[in-house]
Amino acid sequence: MGRLYYGESRIVVEFDDRTLAHLQIIIRDKLLHSSGFFLTWTDDTSVGSGHSSIWLERSIPLRFHFSSARPQQINREWLHQLMLSANKLEGMRLVAEPGITNNAPRPLSHVR
Repeated sequence: MGRLYYGESRIVVEFDDRTLAHLQIIIRDKLLHSSGFFLTWTDDTSVGSGHSSIWLERSIPLRFHFSSARPQQINREWLHQLMLSANKLEGMRLVAEPGITNNAPRPLSHVR
């Protein structure tokens, strides 16, 4: 499991490395263009029901930590779907990877 470290608030969200690699590309592209946006996901049942969102912008420190040293294979169709989602007013929602699963990826946990 990879980790997204968010800001100075000690929020850590665990994603599988594949999902995190795709998120990193979208977040980088959006922030390079100074576009802030929400990232929203459905919570895993281990942390309760519902969903969570974080606001992403250039002034908020982020760190991506991958559990594996090997680079992830990037699915361009998934990147396209995630970018379309990120450009919506309500922000990016994690959606299922095309051809892989019917369920959108969910973070394993949130740590404060």
